[in-house]
Amino acid sequence: MAIERVIEHTKRTGWGSLSHHGLRMESFPMRLFRKGNNKFWNPEDIDFSQDKVDFEAMSDDEKHLTRVLASQFMAGEESVTQDLQPFAHAMAAEGRLSDEAYLTQFIFEEAKHMQGFRLWFDAVGETADLHSYVEYSEAYETIFKNELSQSLFALLDDPSPANQVRASVTYNHVVEGTLALTGYYVWAKICASRGILPGMQRLVKLIGDDERRHMAWGTFTCRRHVAADDKNWEVVDERMQELLPLALQQIVGLFDEFELNNRDVPFGISIDEMSDYALDKVNRRLESIESARGQNVYVIDEDYSPMEMEDRFGAEDEKNIALALTGA
Repeated sequence: MAIERVIEHTKRTGWGSLSHHGLRMESFPMRLFRKGNNKFWNPEDIDFSQDKVDFEAMSDDEKHLTRVLASQFMAGEESVTQDLQPFAHAMAAEGRLSDEAYLTQFIFEEAKHMQGFRLWFDAVGETADLHSYVEYSEAYETIFKNELSQSLFALLDDPSPANQVRASVTYNHVVEGTLALTGYYVWAKICASRGILPGMQRLVKLIGDDERRHMAWGTFTCRRHVAADDKNWEVVDERMQELLPLALQQIVGLFDEFELNNRDVPFGISIDEMSDYALDKVNRRLESIESARGQNVYVIDEDYSPMEMEDRFGAEDEKNIALALTGA
């Protein structure tokens, strides 16, 4: 008679890696973990020397917007580095060792992103306090100081599927999918079209690659809970409806001071393009989550389609950035 093993923290009677067949290398989280291992990079290997020259040549408005964008990215990476740990706790409570393993990589990558932005600021000579470039935005403060931390730390007391879905929508689909990846795409396009900040271009490309794996895990996590209980689709939809207007407010609010003072938005950034990009990706990810309704949970656990979708998004971005280089 087989002995039933439990690997939940504080209830451990066995070890997942010692069990029959050990880790399931083809499960979705382990495939992400393996992919991340093959894509390791070090922020200290990026050369920011030309970025200093390019930054010093910018107009005052261009410098200001660059500080705002980079400061908000850096503070956001810091926030998620600190706030993601309860999700690992939730995976431990479920005994999902593969997800827990992937989240250790996930947290490490977020800390690395934070380091990369700090290295860039130091390299271009921006060592003064940067809080003013973040704290002016009520939407940013609400998302990163309230909604993000509250939804994630709720998992410490109640790691239920509904709370996991709320946390994933907040973190993966709003903070990462709507704000971060939209910003990285537009920033990469700006840098490429102007031929500036090659170090930042490299940093953003590497971070974007990591973030797409993070997004894929978030989509997968929501999909498996929706497949297990159809009521969780309502949780996804409700949480997105709560936070999406705030996220779009944050995107548009980046440029308020230029419009209010009748100044052109630096770098020719199109607010409509940013908003359209964000909404397109949000809708396509939500369609992927909704498609899990009624599906077999065991099939979802090895369904690689969330990562395939993010790879398609990455290829689309590369194509558009290449077009920007030609001036098209």
